[in-house]
Amino acid sequence: MTEARLDLPQGTLDLLILKALSLEPMHGWGISERIQQVSRETLQIPQGSLYPALHRLERRGWITASWGVSDNNRRAKYYELARAGRKRLETEAKDWERLTTAVALVLRMS
Repeated sequence: MTEARLDLPQGTLDLLILKALSLEPMHGWGISERIQQVSRETLQIPQGSLYPALHRLERRGWITASWGVSDNNRRAKYYELARAGRKRLETEAKDWERLTTAVALVLRMS
């Protein structure tokens, strides 16, 4: 039995993209695939959400983009975490940990 796809809370997609790019530069489809695989197919990022998020992160200076050739020999835009993005990832990850810990505490209250 497979569970339904989860909708991401506002801002979570940016955090997931930054984390994926902290490992290595990737093209959009690769980022989406990595997130889907690591989340055990729970998180599936539609292109209509992914590419606007990538452009937003690029405008903010958190990622950079350059053209390259993909594994299947096609032209692809590769994204890489910028220094400012690495700092933002660190801050966002700490905030996420604090938030999820607090929510878990509230959900366990009796």
